[in-house]
Amino acid sequence: MELLLSAILGDLTSRSINFIINKVSDSKPPALAVNDSLQRVLLRAQVIIDEAMGKHITNQAMLLRLNMLRDAVHRGHYVLDTFRYQHQDEEDAKDQAVSHSSSLSKVNSAMRRCFSSRGAQDLKELQETLENLSSMILDANELVMFLTRCSRLYRQPYSMHLQLCNCMFGRQMEVELVINFLLRPQSHGAEELEFMPIIGPCQVGKSTLVTHVCKDERVRGHFSKNIVFFRIHGFTDDELAIFREGCTVKLQNHTSDMKKDGRLLVIIELDGDLNEEALDRLHFASKQYAPRGSKLIVTSRFDNIVKFGSTQALTLKYLSNEAYWYFFKTLTFGSMDPEMHPRLMHFAMEIARMQKCSFVGANIVSRLLRDNFDAQFWLKVLAFLKGLTQERVSRFEHPFDLLRQNRPTHLGRMATPSEDVVVYHQHQCYSEEEVPKLRLQDVLYGSIKPHGNFKVLVWKSLIPPYSSYVYSCEIRELKTTTAKRKRPTESGITLC
Repeated sequence: MELLLSAILGDLTSRSINFIINKVSDSKPPALAVNDSLQRVLLRAQVIIDEAMGKHITNQAMLLRLNMLRDAVHRGHYVLDTFRYQHQDEEDAKDQAVSHSSSLSKVNSAMRRCFSSRGAQDLKELQETLENLSSMILDANELVMFLTRCSRLYRQPYSMHLQLCNCMFGRQMEVELVINFLLRPQSHGAEELEFMPIIGPCQVGKSTLVTHVCKDERVRGHFSKNIVFFRIHGFTDDELAIFREGCTVKLQNHTSDMKKDGRLLVIIELDGDLNEEALDRLHFASKQYAPRGSKLIVTSRFDNIVKFGSTQALTLKYLSNEAYWYFFKTLTFGSMDPEMHPRLMHFAMEIARMQKCSFVGANIVSRLLRDNFDAQFWLKVLAFLKGLTQERVSRFEHPFDLLRQNRPTHLGRMATPSEDVVVYHQHQCYSEEEVPKLRLQDVLYGSIKPHGNFKVLVWKSLIPPYSSYVYSCEIRELKTTTAKRKRPTESGITLC
């Protein structure tokens, strides 16, 4: 019965998409007709994705198709929002809040001005996005039918922004790839330790991904909770002794599980780059102290660990601009309808572009904007970030690139343009006792001014491993020569 309903649903979806595209194009200007069609197709695609996010999917081909559909949806939202809000007039930003009908009227008016000025190129990009997404939905019948057979993981939350705050965004396929590696039985007679490298830049989510995998009931059941974690800096003799003792003690404490070959899941987080000798020692020690049937996962920023892998390395990358905008917009507006605030949407898009696809930056700034839901404040934040990035990038690297490399970074202060917040070092805390009370946003965007060297809480993750990001900082007075570089902008805001 479920298969029959899925087939009917897929056929109706295909027919409705074609009907909408053909019908709406007869009664509206081409650009607006395509825009409306794209909105409806995005809604249908989002229904499929939301349903899939609550299902337990292990089929790699289906995960890949779902991932491609999700990317297409992010691209569709990005194209729509760019055309709607990128060219908002400055006078619109100064207006006070208006009624529902007036807001929608301004959105449509802005869209018409935008489409008439950009012309055929805008229409072509909209059509290409619509055709690509429509084609993917027409081919999604198998995926829809497949979802009906999958067990449900959890109940969907009431709001998407709550879901994004409490789950790992955009990594469903990667999580299942790692779980499949861990649950895959070892070949008979194979003595080589099975080892998966996970590589990627700083703050891309490697530790978070592994933590989510280890909390999965299938993984915990398979390894009978014999999961050991090590953070290694140089694999010195002391670290070798800790590694050996940790594996031995874990096995001794679970003698009842020897019927499962006493297998271990060993997680190693490399904090830095190991030389060839240290890597060889680490690989040899893993084979020596981890019994047969054990699995090894090593996370690192550097790809020299790939050569030891018994399976293809998993490489994590930062989100695409389109996916990041979807993430940032959802966190910033929460349960509010973004279309009701076109001026704020324009500011939010500009602010998101300056975050360099940083998860930490998205969580900090989105919370700041949501707590100060005012057009003038958002415009002030936008001007501050523009001045910060333009001045620093012209002389140094982008501030977010420096922060990711854990290098000293000069940040401004919105309340006091004559002062700089210098970040010397950053680290992650896993204990509540180590987390400072002072928040970074209160120093950068507020009036709080600590003296001397101090530590600030940047962001505390709401998902495992619940790490807190802490900066060691100092406030410095800028040289008086910087005043010559100031230039006024509209609304009386000064950019440095």
